[in-house]
Amino acid sequence: MAKIWQVILMIKITKLRKSQIKKFILRLITSLSIVLLIIITGVSSYLILYDGKIYPNTSVVGIKVAGKTPSEATSIISSKVSIPSDISLVYQDQTFKINASDINLSYDFEKSATNAYKYTRAGNIFNDIRSRVGILFQPKNIGLVVNTDKDALSKILSIISGQISIDSVSPSASIVNGSIVIARGEAGKEVNQEELTAKIIDSLSFNLGGQIEIPAEIVDNTLSDIEAASFALRAEKYLGKSLSLKFEYNNVVLKDADIIKLLDPKSGYNDSEISATTQKIAKLIEREPQNSKFVFENGRVTEFQPALDGIKIDSAGLKRLISQDLEELVNGDVKNIDLDIPTIKSLPEITISQVNNLGIKELIGRGTSTYFHSIPGRVYNVSLAASRINGTLVKPGEVFSFNNVLGDVSAFTGYQQAYIISEGKTILGDGGGVCQVSTTLFRALLDAGLPINERQAHAYRVGYYEQGSPPGIDATVYSPSPDLKFTNDTSNYILIEAMADPKNYSLIFELYGTSDGRVSTISKPVVTNVSAPPEDLYQDDPSLPAGTIKQIDFKAWGAKVTFKYTVRKNGQEIYNKTFVSNYKPWQAIYLRGTGPAN
Repeated sequence: MAKIWQVILMIKITKLRKSQIKKFILRLITSLSIVLLIIITGVSSYLILYDGKIYPNTSVVGIKVAGKTPSEATSIISSKVSIPSDISLVYQDQTFKINASDINLSYDFEKSATNAYKYTRAGNIFNDIRSRVGILFQPKNIGLVVNTDKDALSKILSIISGQISIDSVSPSASIVNGSIVIARGEAGKEVNQEELTAKIIDSLSFNLGGQIEIPAEIVDNTLSDIEAASFALRAEKYLGKSLSLKFEYNNVVLKDADIIKLLDPKSGYNDSEISATTQKIAKLIEREPQNSKFVFENGRVTEFQPALDGIKIDSAGLKRLISQDLEELVNGDVKNIDLDIPTIKSLPEITISQVNNLGIKELIGRGTSTYFHSIPGRVYNVSLAASRINGTLVKPGEVFSFNNVLGDVSAFTGYQQAYIISEGKTILGDGGGVCQVSTTLFRALLDAGLPINERQAHAYRVGYYEQGSPPGIDATVYSPSPDLKFTNDTSNYILIEAMADPKNYSLIFELYGTSDGRVSTISKPVVTNVSAPPEDLYQDDPSLPAGTIKQIDFKAWGAKVTFKYTVRKNGQEIYNKTFVSNYKPWQAIYLRGTGPAN
């Protein structure tokens, strides 16, 4: 019976608790609804109150503009802010002033007020609500919009920076008397102009006033003792080594002194120096495509322009190859590496074969020479003689004679006086310099692999013909003999083109025709029987005032020079000749004045 009453009691208690829970939940919902209503009403009132106005706790450069419209805020700000007359910059004990007028300094008050208004109106409803609520607890100070002439400010800051900055000196290696000398470099100082500009704008924006500290950084790439020793060891491995970069007839040689400049002092290679080298090479060989021109009149080509592919350096490929070959030079036993410069080609629209029917299609031979230190008459004669050979066409099977094509060489035909070799003496004569032309053509004939019928060396070694060339590769001419002759043993015409550059004292001969696959080689000239020049000879000359010395001939060492000339075609040798040059030792002769003094 007691258990029954216990069950009944528990049921009554449970019913009572459920009733209390229901009442509690109802009261909670009612309270939350009231709170939510209050919040909604408050927020709505807040939004309505500041509709079109700047929200509370907002300032522009410290000036309170809360509750103001943008136009009202503009008026308030402009009445309380004035443009400073100058900006004061300071670095240690140095002070610099920038006049506001020099940089056209001004404030945009309207935009400043608009920025304050838009601070809580960015367009994202959730971010805007958060900003509007957050500003009640965290005030916001908006900076002024500053206008300046950016270029003028940059120039002024560059001038100021120049008075503070100290150029650092990068570490380097050089070769002195065959040994590596390391310069460890020197530390420098550099003004951070970007940071300084930002500090100036920030100071003006918030009307901070006072002096602005100029930010300067120490730039120090100097080498430690260990780094300097390591750099020296790396550089020493390149002593006596070279890198030859080749394209067509261009050959850029980087010697050991050039190579060590490409090393990074601390490790690896200096990318900027390698880039600078590739840019120099690009200026030398890059070109636009060139269409061919060919004008043939009265048995002579009067206007000729060969077709040339457009050339651009593959800079990335060249830099990679240079780095690879530098590694090979330092790690291998080779002293020199030949590198073919990688290029990107673009074809011309018109080729040589499209503008003639003589079989003149391509370059088959080239010869070059220089004649630095020539007197003006000689320079003139080189250009004149070259122009008279230029444009000559040689038929298949024809024998070319230099003297016949050149014609009379005299003052009557336009030549000036310059030094020539005549009857065992060096004298002034008409046409001095013509042998520069025959020598350069001789080199082009050798390059083309053509048979040389007649060639004679000079009586003595002439310095002009050994500028950038080994001895023994020269050819003298003097009508009617000696002469320079060759046979066109190809199946097509050969065009001879000559290009003299008096400003750079250079001459180029190019031979155009159709390549039949022949390849020529010349051995390294062998110099023997070297003999010293006779003692200088002084001759009295009563036509010169006493005390006057005039040199009329120049000394030269005697020697015998030989080289072999071989031409192969389709694997077979078709021509083989040994050229021998016997140069006499030559005496310097001076005239010594014995006549009355002027």
